[in-house]
Amino acid sequence: MTNADATPTKPATTTTQTTQAAKAQGTGTGTGTGTASADKTTTTKTVQVKTAQAKQAQVKQAAQVKKAAQVKKAAASRGEHGNPVNGWVKPVDDYTLSASYAQAGARWAHKHSGQDFAVPTGTPVHAAHAGTVVEAGWGGAYGNNIVIKHDTGRYTQYAHLSAFKAQVGQKVNVGQQIALSGNTGNSSGPHLHFEVRNTPIYGSAIEPVHYLQTKGINL
Repeated sequence: MTNADATPTKPATTTTQTTQAAKAQGTGTGTGTGTASADKTTTTKTVQVKTAQAKQAQVKQAAQVKKAAQVKKAAASRGEHGNPVNGWVKPVDDYTLSASYAQAGARWAHKHSGQDFAVPTGTPVHAAHAGTVVEAGWGGAYGNNIVIKHDTGRYTQYAHLSAFKAQVGQKVNVGQQIALSGNTGNSSGPHLHFEVRNTPIYGSAIEPVHYLQTKGINL
């Protein structure tokens, strides 16, 4: 045997082994990339879900606000001249309540006998309930005024008017325009003075806001 024959031979690396090693390395790298991609997809989906939920909450809130506004508007319109309640309406629309019943002050010889509605001169005044006009003319401190007798046995008065749209003896329907508001008589500014009375004359007034409430009209 020669020395050359005694030299150990290094095993040859086969192509198959090299390919398998490469695949093993590639598989390791691929697993890492796949995990990162899956995490990114999950995060994206979570963000999308939260965004969708936020939009749904906004839509729901907007719907609730709209509904509340509609309910408020409907409630406010109850009792206006085109929307009577139990045969009664407010004497004017779009008003601000000012001097109230039984209020004291230098402007009155006694306590205030009605409810004032602050409105611009020329605002349409409506019959609060169907009835017959028993007075339409100058009423001293009341200025131009109208008094209506109703089938309930009560009377309503509308004072400080600028113009008449009804006359004595005329039958009027609930909500019918009977006058225009003004600033005549003992008045500190444009408004409608409204009274509910037991008789057609001064001194028999009752609390008008409460009376209208008993009829379903809230001022």
